[in-house]
Amino acid sequence: MQVPTSDERVWMNQVYRTTIKRILDTFFGVLLLICLSPLMLVLAIWIKLDSKGPVLFLQERVGRNGEPFTIYKFRSMSDDAPHQIATSEFGSALSYITRSGRIMRKLSLDELPQLFNVIKGEMSFIGPRPLIAKEEYVLQLRRANGAEDITPGITGLAQVRGRDEVTDDQKAAYDGEYAKDLSFKEDCSILFKTVAGVVQSRGVHDRGNN
Repeated sequence: MQVPTSDERVWMNQVYRTTIKRILDTFFGVLLLICLSPLMLVLAIWIKLDSKGPVLFLQERVGRNGEPFTIYKFRSMSDDAPHQIATSEFGSALSYITRSGRIMRKLSLDELPQLFNVIKGEMSFIGPRPLIAKEEYVLQLRRANGAEDITPGITGLAQVRGRDEVTDDQKAAYDGEYAKDLSFKEDCSILFKTVAGVVQSRGVHDRGNN
């Protein structure tokens, strides 16, 4: 089998970035939404029985090219928890997290509604995690290293390299590294490490946003 030349690899990565990645996101987004809809219904009922407030947590995040969009998550905190606030400013989230929320956050089940964001094209399965507008420092670093040009993801390189344990500078550096090396192979690697990390609950600390 002939090994692709460097020019061919660059061309294949470019096609993946601009076309194939979006096709895969849409296909698997719809497929997973159909397959997981019974689980999502059960989680929605559990949230309503466990605490007062809406089932979904809606928050404005910064997307590709700095465009704002609304992210969807299952509500894992009480309805009076702070909303538009950066992780570093939140302090302890333990007093706000509901009983159902503790389990959902540990297993990342609160992220499931983001399948709608993926289908709409606002997010990808793999990419830099979308931030709120107040996280200006990391957003500026992303803008400088090219990560802002990438569609944000449900999981990304920073998440598999530490998640809540990485600093803002490390997070931005990882996001820039991903933007530079984005490829099908890299996405598969991140996806595999994400699944392993969720199973082992690596790097998860309840100190951030809902």
